[in-house]
Amino acid sequence: MLHPRVQQVGPEHFGIICFDCAKIRSKFLLADFYGRLLIPPTVVAHTRPALDAAVQQIRQAFEHHQIRDGLVAIERTGRYHRVAQRTFAAAGFETRILHPFVTKQYRQPVDPGNKTDDADLAAIHRATVTGCALLEATRDEAWTTLQLLIRHRRDLVCKGAALNCQIRDHLEAALPGYAACFDKLWESPIPWHLLRHYPTAVQLHEAGVTILCQSLRQAGIRFQQRTLQTVVDWAEQAAPGDVAASQHLRIALALYEDRQRKTQEIKALERDIASRLVQTPYVLLLSFPGINVVSAADFAGEMGPIEHYLNAKSITGRAGLRPSRYQSDAVDLANGPLVRHCNRALRAAILGIADNLVTCNHHFQALATQWSAQGKDPRHTRVKVGLRFCRIAFQMVAGRQVFRHPSIQGRHYILDKLTAFHREHDTGMVEVLRDLQAAIGQVPPREHAAEAKPLQEELHRIHDGRRRGPQVLGDILPIVLARLGVGAVQSPESGE
Repeated sequence: MLHPRVQQVGPEHFGIICFDCAKIRSKFLLADFYGRLLIPPTVVAHTRPALDAAVQQIRQAFEHHQIRDGLVAIERTGRYHRVAQRTFAAAGFETRILHPFVTKQYRQPVDPGNKTDDADLAAIHRATVTGCALLEATRDEAWTTLQLLIRHRRDLVCKGAALNCQIRDHLEAALPGYAACFDKLWESPIPWHLLRHYPTAVQLHEAGVTILCQSLRQAGIRFQQRTLQTVVDWAEQAAPGDVAASQHLRIALALYEDRQRKTQEIKALERDIASRLVQTPYVLLLSFPGINVVSAADFAGEMGPIEHYLNAKSITGRAGLRPSRYQSDAVDLANGPLVRHCNRALRAAILGIADNLVTCNHHFQALATQWSAQGKDPRHTRVKVGLRFCRIAFQMVAGRQVFRHPSIQGRHYILDKLTAFHREHDTGMVEVLRDLQAAIGQVPPREHAAEAKPLQEELHRIHDGRRRGPQVLGDILPIVLARLGVGAVQSPESGE
C-alpha cells in the first residue's frame, strides 16, 4: 500500500528507485511518483565501491530534490538481484521485489517488440506505482540453512536414483540375470563382494558354495547359504555378457562406490536436518501418523516460519493447490488443471506427504479407496489429501499442539520417532540427547507424560535384557525422562 504514504508527503516528494539487475552489473533510475526522472538510467557494477557510490548518489538526489519518502523496486532475476537488495536494505532503504512477468506485462503495451533495459526500468516504475512491488519476509539464517539442506538432500536422492538405473544397466550388460539373484541388491554387501572377487559367471560357478562362504566369512559379511546356492545355480546356466563385459562391470562397480558415498552423505545430511527440525515447532508433525523426520523437515524448510501464514488457505494458495479458472461471459472453466504459477517446491513437499499419507495412514487410505470407487482421478485424491493435511498441520504448528483428529484414534510419539530415526542413522548419543532435549522444548507440557510412556517401555526392555545390540541408549533415557518430569524408573524385581 503506497498511496497513503504518497498522499502524506506528496507525489512529487515520493521517490521510486528502479533496478533492472544482471549478473555482473545492474541499471537503475530514480523518479518521483509521477515518473519525472531525477536520475536517468545509470549502470552500476556489482562491486562494493560502485554500489556504495550508487547509494551516495541516490542520497544526494533525495536531498537535492527534497524527496521525503521512497523505496527501491528490484526486478527478481534468479539470485543476481540479491546483491542490490542486500546493499540498499543495509543502507536503510525499503526494498521491494517485482516478478519478471509483471515487468513484461507493463512493458509490452507501451513498447511492443522493443525489449531494452531502459524500457524495463520504465515498466518497473509503472508496476510499482500500481502496487505490484511486494515486500519480502526477512530472510532468517536458520530457516534458510534448513531449506538449503533439504533441497541438497533431495538433489542427492535424485542423483542416487539415476545411479541405480545406470548400475543396473551396466550390470545387466556384464552379467545378465545376476541382479535378480538378490532380493535386496542395494542394502546387501554380498553381491558387490562377489563381483569384486569373482567377476565372471564361470569363476562364480567354479568357486562353488563352499569357497564363496569362506570368502564372505573372511570379509565379516553375514549371509545365508541358500542365497549363494541361488548365485551358483544362476552361474551354471548364465547367458553370455555383452561386448566389453569386463568394462561394463568395471563401470558398474565404480558407480556403486559413488552411490555408497552419496548414501553416506545423505545420512549425514538427514542427521543435520533432524537437529535443525527439533528447533522448530514443525517437530510436532511427527505425532501425525504417516509423517517421518524427513517429510516433516521438507515441509518445514519450504514453509518457513508459520507466522508468515494467516491461515491454512495461505499455505495452499502459495503452493498452488487450486484449479485454474478461465471465465468470459457465459464460458466458465472453473475446474481446470492446477495453477501453473506457484511455489513448486512447497507444492512438491505437500504432495509428497500426501503420497505417504495415502500409503501409511489408515484414515487417508480409507478416503482414497472411497474416492477411487467413485471414479476420482488419483491426482484429485492427492490434492484433496494435501489440502486436508495443510488444515491439520496449520492447527498443529501454529497452535503448538500435537496431533488430534476425530477420525483417528491415538497418535504417534514424537520422541519415540526421533529415537528410532537416530538408531537407524547411527547417531552419536551426545547428538541424540541434544535433539531429544530440544524436542521436549517444543512439546506442550501437558503431553510430557504421554511422551514418556514409550521411552519408559524402551528403558524396561533394555534393563530386562530383551533388546539386542548396543545399550548406550539406556544411559540417556533416564535424563530425557527426568526432563519430562517422570523421574527415575525402578525396574520390576525378578523375584529371585
